[in-house]
Amino acid sequence: MLRRPLLLGALAAPALLSRASAQAAYPTRSISFLIPFAPGGGTDIISRAIQPIVQEDLGQALAMENRPGASGTLAVGQLARARPDGYTMLMTTVSASAVVPPLMNPPPFDIHRDQTPVVLAGTVPLVGVVPASSPVQDFRGFLEHARARPGQLNYSSSGVATQQHLAAELLSAMAGLRMVHVPFRGTGQAVNEILAGRIDIAFDTLPTYLPHIRAGRVRAICTTMPERVEWLPDIPSVAEMGFPGFDANVWYMVMGPPGLPEPIVNRWVAAVNRALADPGQRQRIRDAGFVVGGGTAADAAALLRRDAERYAGVIRQARIQLE
Repeated sequence: MLRRPLLLGALAAPALLSRASAQAAYPTRSISFLIPFAPGGGTDIISRAIQPIVQEDLGQALAMENRPGASGTLAVGQLARARPDGYTMLMTTVSASAVVPPLMNPPPFDIHRDQTPVVLAGTVPLVGVVPASSPVQDFRGFLEHARARPGQLNYSSSGVATQQHLAAELLSAMAGLRMVHVPFRGTGQAVNEILAGRIDIAFDTLPTYLPHIRAGRVRAICTTMPERVEWLPDIPSVAEMGFPGFDANVWYMVMGPPGLPEPIVNRWVAAVNRALADPGQRQRIRDAGFVVGGGTAADAAALLRRDAERYAGVIRQARIQLE
């Protein structure tokens, strides 16, 4: 009876050493890097911006794989089923990893158990815009205009429970507004409608509307991060206009599968932070309209928890449901 535990211990020790050796040697082959949306979008842009230096740091190729579908949750679900060996990784967004999954029936994965936050890559501010033909000239004017017309103004989004939708609902709740949501099947159609003057206001990512703002086709009235953004220094944030705590944006985060060992997490944190600190890549990311990320895995996990809870409250209050 005394020999069995000794035998088990002897067998377990080589297995533990083997796993430790594999982690120490990681990576020894190319890594599949999932992108949950089509090429050309924000997730794709920031993934390819960090790719060269992360590859150099890890010593292996990152094989970029665009896997769009189900608001990004198909790729996150694939990650959730991957082996925790660091050879399948993902660039995710707040909507794909924190907001949309709990609304699906059944949820495709558990947002806390089935993914490992690694490091924040970047954040994109949202900007509130009105058509060039709108009588609204600034944010205060918009509030007055909307409060005088409860239920008459509309706002667009690229779909139910997207960040565009939630930003408008968050403002409505804090400012006491009542507006009609007009969801579209994508950002392109939503942009066309506000350019045509058929939408009263839209909240969308800064890179989407910045060319239209500069060309005078829409008018920016506010931004949605706590502070003003460098690309539009004359446009106030919602928070500074009497709504402290207002913060709505789209973040992009490197994720690993559940149970990803800490040494591999740390390798990725170091590699991504190095990529984000490189002057050339940093400028490329900023030029694309991103606030450069970075930090620790603990920072990333805290951001996921915070925004999952925060947006769940917005969704409950607004009674948002996926059809």
